[in-house]
Amino acid sequence: MLKYCLNKVGYGVLVIFGVVTLVFFLFNILPGDPARMMLGQRADEQSINIIHKDLGLDKPLYIQYLNYLNDLSPLSFHSTQKNSNFFLDTTKYHSYSTIVKARHNVVVLKKPYLRRSYQSKREVSDILKESFPNTIILAVASIMIAFIIGVTLGCFSALHNNSWIDRTIQVITSIGMSLPSFFAAIIIAWLFAFVLSKYTGLSMFGSLYVVDDMGQGEHLCLKNLILPAITLGIRPLAVITELTKSTMIDVLNQDYIRTAKAKGLSTFNVVYHHALKNALNPVITAISGWFASLIAGAVFVEYIFDWKGVGVVIVDSLEKYDFPVVMGALLIICILLVIINIVTDIIYGLLDARIRIK
Repeated sequence: MLKYCLNKVGYGVLVIFGVVTLVFFLFNILPGDPARMMLGQRADEQSINIIHKDLGLDKPLYIQYLNYLNDLSPLSFHSTQKNSNFFLDTTKYHSYSTIVKARHNVVVLKKPYLRRSYQSKREVSDILKESFPNTIILAVASIMIAFIIGVTLGCFSALHNNSWIDRTIQVITSIGMSLPSFFAAIIIAWLFAFVLSKYTGLSMFGSLYVVDDMGQGEHLCLKNLILPAITLGIRPLAVITELTKSTMIDVLNQDYIRTAKAKGLSTFNVVYHHALKNALNPVITAISGWFASLIAGAVFVEYIFDWKGVGVVIVDSLEKYDFPVVMGALLIICILLVIINIVTDIIYGLLDARIRIK
């Protein structure tokens, strides 16, 4: 089992390394100059060159790439000579510990450094600490809505298989699976926050914390979570409904279910106490993968509803050519996806020894 876990962790590290490499070179071949975005189009060449030198953009691309890996890696290789491409700039890191020191070369242990924003000069890690919790809250709320409603509709569809109830639910799930999130966000925002706003009391824009009318203080506003959570949960809801229906039909045909019915138990007791427990195993497995997808796919929904999550941060940073923020956000999303997939695979291995053998 240890070898199986190490293999999964090793593959995850390779995936993260591949994403870091792809993201770095992708953003470095895009048109546009961060220095001109910071200083304006009328900036003189001397000021631009100073910014290039300060950001390390005056060095060859492969040196920039190695420096970026050096900043991200917990173990960093540096030189104490100022004319070196890998000079140890102590102002970049909050703290570090020297592991190995040999003449002018040192190996230090530190926290991964995501660099600073081109625009605000704040550390990228601090910016993401403010936005990622909102994205996590939105993803959790979406998956909870999808799970509760999806399992309920799936059970109804299985109990009334091939009836008008089943066909109606199938139409709803088909629309949900084929509806893009950004299009659903526009329709839901227009319908419930504009046309029916008098009845729903919902706002088209807003985040988890809002400022009062006097512009002072912040208070929790959970109603702003309703529309983006429903929008983001539509597609997993459709998948969970179909998955619950198919597994529930198989479970309801088992011998122990027939025995429970023969004892005179009510339909609710048979479904809730006997069938549902076994039918939820593949559903719970699917939720782990969908949760990771919701974190990555919340960008457009957050931007449309002005939900102050990582999606809004990514879009705003792209508009301003603030590449360190975008690269840091994409890297964190990738790490979350890899961690969730590794944990899911390890759970698979614990539950089924055949997977470990393969």
